[in-house]
Amino acid sequence: MPELSRFYGIIIRMFTEIGGSRHQAHFHAYCQSDVAIFGIDPVERLAGSFPRRQQRLVEAWGELHQAELRADWQRLQAGQLPAPIEPLR
Repeated sequence: MPELSRFYGIIIRMFTEIGGSRHQAHFHAYCQSDVAIFGIDPVERLAGSFPRRQQRLVEAWGELHQAELRADWQRLQAGQLPAPIEPLR
């Protein structure tokens, strides 16, 4: 699963949907043992659990980079590699 960004101990990844995109565009966030899936439009937690503070950081980062996340989703679904996205600073 390609890594898109890393900030404040959070890793953001996205992967290709096998057999085409049947799910809402989304990305995965990892923080220690917590894993959550976030939708891109709108940026919101769809599944999993995440510490509240880190969830707010991921949501803020996602809002700032929503267009880049959409573009990476399209790239992956077309069989291309995603572009890295600037971390939250």
